[in-house]
Amino acid sequence: MPPPPQPGAAAARELDAAGVTDPGLRAAYARCRALNARHGRTYFLATRLLPAARRPAVHALYGFARWADDIVDDMAGGARPAERAAALTELERRLLAGLVARSSPEPVVRALADTAARYAIDHRHFTDFMASMRSDLVVTDYPTYRDLYGYMHGSAAVIGLQMLPVLGTVVPRERAAPHAAALGVAFQLTNFLRDVGEDLDRGRVYLPADLLAAHGVDRALLRWSRDTGRRDHRITRALRAAAELTLGVYREAAPGLPMLDPVARPCIRTAYVLYGGILDAVAADGYAVLHRRAVVPRRRRAAVALDGLGRVLAARVRCAARTGAAAGPAAVAGEQREERK
Repeated sequence: MPPPPQPGAAAARELDAAGVTDPGLRAAYARCRALNARHGRTYFLATRLLPAARRPAVHALYGFARWADDIVDDMAGGARPAERAAALTELERRLLAGLVARSSPEPVVRALADTAARYAIDHRHFTDFMASMRSDLVVTDYPTYRDLYGYMHGSAAVIGLQMLPVLGTVVPRERAAPHAAALGVAFQLTNFLRDVGEDLDRGRVYLPADLLAAHGVDRALLRWSRDTGRRDHRITRALRAAAELTLGVYREAAPGLPMLDPVARPCIRTAYVLYGGILDAVAADGYAVLHRRAVVPRRRRAAVALDGLGRVLAARVRCAARTGAAAGPAAVAGEQREERK
């Protein structure tokens, strides 16, 4: 059997920092990193602001979530619902076996199992995630926000809870956990608003039916607007209400930012600001999300990333000063070159 393909230079630096030496495991983490880079531009950009040693774990968590989500949304491949359900069942079987064995022949599961073991992540977060993925095969809308939140617990809140051990906290983890869960939900609500049209094409409406109905909107009206390209003031009002709901969840999440390890805060703060920028872009585009995807301007993304980089370097200088590690101009310049790679 040929040796597994090895990661590129940037991934190799991260894996060296994380102490991952096994060639097969390094290749598994590199595959997850590639999934993150390809599918999650905003999240990948923020992840680059973490200390290098913590990035592989985040890539593993995201890579697994991305893989499961791709199975659910495999429309381009023509997979029928029964085939997708069988693929999810097989993925969960591999997941459970991998978590117990702390390894797996499947690369993405292998990286995830290693991350879960390294950071003692509660296995229930992964099984709750899989339950929400299975529901996506049969549930196409949500009568109330409470119903939607039940789905988002597994699809989004647990992602924030999985991340906490990797990020680290300066308070007991249970204090930070509700805010981490809220941030995961806020990010997903942002995606739901941005992707209303695309989700409708997949047969799903994630915005709560009661929120839509309060403004005179139902699935049929959304479908009409999507198909004809025409606007309706009732839809605009409903989407604005969904944005206000999402902003409220961001406010619930915000107190958790200073609870994180100082060297991890710039990463999450950058993701917080960039995802919030998606809401700004949706509003600036007149809530035309049924017809086109709102995009944060590249200049804005670059400015936020630059601010995050400055915060990273400042946090590492403070940390080095406390521990007595090298933190002179040469060390800081080296960190800056690493972040740009």
